[in-house]
Amino acid sequence: MDRRELLGTLGLGTLGLLATGAAPARADDAECCSEMDKTHRECLEACAECAKVCDETFHHCFELVAQGKKEHARPLHLASDCAGFCSLSACMIARHSPLMAHSCEACAEACEATAAEVEKFDSAEMKRAAKALRRCEASCRAMVKAMCGDDHHHHHANKA
Repeated sequence: MDRRELLGTLGLGTLGLLATGAAPARADDAECCSEMDKTHRECLEACAECAKVCDETFHHCFELVAQGKKEHARPLHLASDCAGFCSLSACMIARHSPLMAHSCEACAEACEATAAEVEKFDSAEMKRAAKALRRCEASCRAMVKAMCGDDHHHHHANKA
């Protein structure tokens, strides 16, 4: 399986998860759980959308680099890598993985770094990417904050 097939499979998996929705809150759930479900859902949607936008930004930058505009090589690379972080986080959230706080924390950092790069360019495509990246970053940071009391967040920090 080449990279394009793998990305397609990941993308279809994420889109399929969005079609079915993240676990909705039931009427008998505790108040905090329904808020967490909202946080999960919003973060899942932001990550999936950002992965898609990053893949589209990769293609946009690829075309510009092919035209000799080498200044788009760095955002091309970052957008491609960031799409992977976003896809991973969307999958972890949909699975309710005990490691999702780690993937969301890494995704937020990846989105922040990628946004800082694409914001240097004044085009509609790059502005659209920056908007999706900043939304995903904020959503992932909210997810991590909501989970900060859980055992699986910052567990590695206690080992230092």
